[in-house]
Amino acid sequence: MCATSAREVHFGTPQAGLAPSPSQSNWKNGLQHQRRFHIFMKRAILAGFFFLACAGLALGQNWSSPNGTDVLGAHNSGGRGCAGCHSPHSGSFGSGHGGSADAGSYALWGQDASPLYGKSIAFGDGGRYVEVLPSTITGGSQEVGGILLCLSCHDGNLTPSNMMRGYSYEQKIGLLTNAAYGGKPIPTLLGNDGTSAGNYQNDHPVGLNATISSGSGLVFANGSFTVTPGSPYAQFVATYGWPELAPGKWSNPYGVNPAGQPYVLCTTCHNQHVMTVYTSSKSSPIAGDNGGKYYATYFFINAPYNPNIDNVAQTSAPSTTQFCRQCHFGESNEANNTFGIKTVFQ
Repeated sequence: MCATSAREVHFGTPQAGLAPSPSQSNWKNGLQHQRRFHIFMKRAILAGFFFLACAGLALGQNWSSPNGTDVLGAHNSGGRGCAGCHSPHSGSFGSGHGGSADAGSYALWGQDASPLYGKSIAFGDGGRYVEVLPSTITGGSQEVGGILLCLSCHDGNLTPSNMMRGYSYEQKIGLLTNAAYGGKPIPTLLGNDGTSAGNYQNDHPVGLNATISSGSGLVFANGSFTVTPGSPYAQFVATYGWPELAPGKWSNPYGVNPAGQPYVLCTTCHNQHVMTVYTSSKSSPIAGDNGGKYYATYFFINAPYNPNIDNVAQTSAPSTTQFCRQCHFGESNEANNTFGIKTVFQ
């Protein structure tokens, strides 16, 4: 039988050499059937693995707002909806707040931002990141839409609280389930957070002096960031993404100061229009998903950011950690010669 099989394999036809006996034919047919069955099972198993991988990938990219919560969340402004920020007539006067003569002249803004005009706010450690706010909302500065208008609601010290409850909406309605968060209200009024009035030293710096560093393959030139293929930063992008720095749908999410350096805005980290879901795009894909996928986010973070996952393995990184590494890249795995650490999104 061995000789016959060898001849058959060598010449490629069962007619080569001696004619097989009936027992040899039965043995050969059984062997071929067994081989076909093994090939079928291997293909079925591979297909199963592929299906499970795709299903897991789809699960990680098909997030929807938890508990049926409207994606605008807290920014429904106690029932006022979009008009809580964008008054269709007369700006802050149309909202019953009054204000200065430029009320509503930018984005139909319906809150009175004038108490903040020209104010100096000392952000960050020891207050060393001083931001002097614009003196009007019509000056065209990126600080207007990216900082000043945010603080017209979230200051709480110089400006009214504007129907805000003063603590995290996710916490209030029970979306924040991670036991690591304490039971006390998480404040949303930066200048009135339970410490001394007007204290911004415990808040992340924003403004002209809060510049964003490049390097390790992240390049800033001609007013925009790019990523060098094959660089450590590119490998980080392949694992997480770079939505805080990538070109946005309408504009870049950061400012550029007079020295030509990129700087952090409130809207670098936050999308004020969507509280619970981040949608990737072709210009800003997440882990190479080609755009159009959906991820969990909280606190209006403009990126995948899920603080409710509290059991991430040491061989993976939570989306919360990866989010910060976009700008603080020196603390990333890839900047420290460690690769292959995947991001846990949901």
